[in-house]
Amino acid sequence: MRHRSVTYLREAAFHALADPTRRAVLDLLRGGTRPAGEIARAFPVSRPAISKHLRILRSAHLVEERREGRHRMYQLNPEPLKSVDQWLEHYRAFWSVSLNNLKAFVEAEYEKETRTSAPPRKLNSLKH
Repeated sequence: MRHRSVTYLREAAFHALADPTRRAVLDLLRGGTRPAGEIARAFPVSRPAISKHLRILRSAHLVEERREGRHRMYQLNPEPLKSVDQWLEHYRAFWSVSLNNLKAFVEAEYEKETRTSAPPRKLNSLKH
């Protein structure tokens, strides 16, 4: 059952992260806890639209909400991002190997070019 739960949370996180406004909200919250009104004022969309984005981020557990008086305060919860990061790790390894192979290829090609395009060196004559 745990695997299903982790998969669901990771899928919810990917869904939430797919939207650029939601990613921007998370970026804003990296700076610390913010009231909903301040978050809404930071974007050129309506307050109801920001509320919907916050609801999706909450359902993915990427943000936490608490009430302080009449304000709803939001803070970043980076924990679900660990699952996303673990999934991405497989691709990091792929790109690391691919980039290392590309580097080796480019360096080998450069070495070949510099050997073949360099003017021949004159050898000192053995005659005295």
